[in-house]
Amino acid sequence: MSTPDYAERPEALVAALARTGDRTAFAALVKKRQSWIRDLMRRCCGDPVLADDLAQQTFLQAWRDIAKLREPEKFGAWLKRIAINVWRQHARKNDPLFASDELTADTGAASGKGARPGLARDLDHALQSLSGVVRLCIVLNYHEGMTHAEVAALTGLPLGTVKSHVKRGSEQLRRLLSAYEPQGDTI
Repeated sequence: MSTPDYAERPEALVAALARTGDRTAFAALVKKRQSWIRDLMRRCCGDPVLADDLAQQTFLQAWRDIAKLREPEKFGAWLKRIAINVWRQHARKNDPLFASDELTADTGAASGKGARPGLARDLDHALQSLSGVVRLCIVLNYHEGMTHAEVAALTGLPLGTVKSHVKRGSEQLRRLLSAYEPQGDTI
């Protein structure tokens, strides 16, 4: 008997099969979603090695809880919620300032003549200058394309707090990445 090929199947069907304990189906979900989760975690923590560990924790938690998935067609949103909870749990345990509303001091990322080349690298560095909860709101809003209301629902933060974090965090990032703004007169 051959192993089923889940790569071409709809994700909802594969998630429904994984809910029944089908390890091959779950492995297919991991293969499909692992880059996305690792990238999300890297944006949250700024450390590729830690991001890999957090992604692995996310998938372990997802495997433990897969039977609780009520709507297989919403597997991606369910997995994102687990990933954010894994990140928040890690940050609370390892970063005493995670829940602080205050932005950390300007580290000088992407400013002046000494700026490192590469906007993506500088953006990652600039994101790390934000407090954990502000960074999380920025990443979910901009990187994941979630609305303020969706971020509030996912994180459990009040909507006004999310809006404030996104506004202040965006302003801080603009200042840190101002070297990338066009300079001089335009014709």
